[in-house]
Amino acid sequence: MSDSQRNIRLLIAYDGTDFSGWQRQQKDRSVQGELEKALEKLHKTYVPLTGSGRTDAGVHATGQVANFYTSIARMEPHRFIPALNSLLPRDVRVLEASEASLDFHARFDAKSRTYRYHCVCGRSAFPHELRYALQLWRRPDLTRLNGYARALIGEIDCSTFANPQDPSESRYRHISLAHFFIQGDTLIFEITANAFLWKMVRSILGTLLFYEERKLPLEEFKNLILSKDRRLAGPTAPPQGLFLHKIDYYRG
Repeated sequence: MSDSQRNIRLLIAYDGTDFSGWQRQQKDRSVQGELEKALEKLHKTYVPLTGSGRTDAGVHATGQVANFYTSIARMEPHRFIPALNSLLPRDVRVLEASEASLDFHARFDAKSRTYRYHCVCGRSAFPHELRYALQLWRRPDLTRLNGYARALIGEIDCSTFANPQDPSESRYRHISLAHFFIQGDTLIFEITANAFLWKMVRSILGTLLFYEERKLPLEEFKNLILSKDRRLAGPTAPPQGLFLHKIDYYRG
């Protein structure tokens, strides 16, 4: 890295419907790929972008964070917002841009990630909502759901909610928040952890709804977590209701 380089931190939102996910792909369309194309047009050379984490195909974001190094010395950080948005497709937007310390790393400096999953309950969803929420034809028991969700909080082995193909060496994660709330006429599941396994949030949400619908006792859900057996859990919820909501950092 040369002395003239600066580290720019971005806050990014995207509609994940038509993407293969965050991570750049050789052939398929990705969010990282679109942003790097825009950075390359702006810099006239390839500029790698580091994201706070990957989101899967069909998953959205309102609070993805990424950083890149630039040698454009005279450009104020906020000027990258209109410059990049003018080069990006409509389903990716840069919301904020600021100068970070040279050693800031969007992934490794992250303290926690927060996801939100949206469900339209008890009514027929509008067509545009179906891109961003799960259609539930019933109104779940919020008290029962939050009872299950509280059992997730703490340092736990998340093998019960892990995809068999997840390559992680450890499946222990620290979950600091897990709860359901109503916003307007939408049921939202919010969960915060230091990190997540592949498809973990969708597996948890699908399992919570599965248990709630069957009115299974809380102790049975706690035993499910201890079992570390994905085969005993509920179905994996579809991606369209899931949003990467926020990333918190150890330093500003």
